[in-house]
Amino acid sequence: MSSIAVRQAVFADLGALVPLFDAYRQFYGEVSDLAGARAFLRERFEHTQSVVFIAEEPDNAVGFTQLYPSFSSVTMARTFVLNDLFVAPHRRRKGVGEMLLQSAARFARDVGAVRLTLSTAVTNAPAQALYESAGWRRDEKFHVYNLPTKA
Repeated sequence: MSSIAVRQAVFADLGALVPLFDAYRQFYGEVSDLAGARAFLRERFEHTQSVVFIAEEPDNAVGFTQLYPSFSSVTMARTFVLNDLFVAPHRRRKGVGEMLLQSAARFARDVGAVRLTLSTAVTNAPAQALYESAGWRRDEKFHVYNLPTKA
């Protein structure tokens, strides 16, 4: 396997991130929309609304994770939502997802965040196994509720 490097993505990485982001959305049942993916990621970069890490082998992006900043009122501290994690199918089970999680955790610690939070589909057993092997714990205290606001 060629060496994989993970680093914080910058705006110039947009072209490499778009197909990965689009594939991520398709994994969750959305229709491919490369133009929409590009516009969405561009806005996140332009407004500094997220932090993205990109996993690369020489000349090829193979994965990414995206963090959204948030805060905890209870602890009065900064938190991050690890909203997206995707590894190209041909690089899964080779440590790329773990590298992305480690980079996200290191970043959160470095900026003083008290926690990272994520959610995944209850049917996504491979992702759950990855998260648990990396030290993430399933929340046993709180239920998550969503209120759709768009018909």
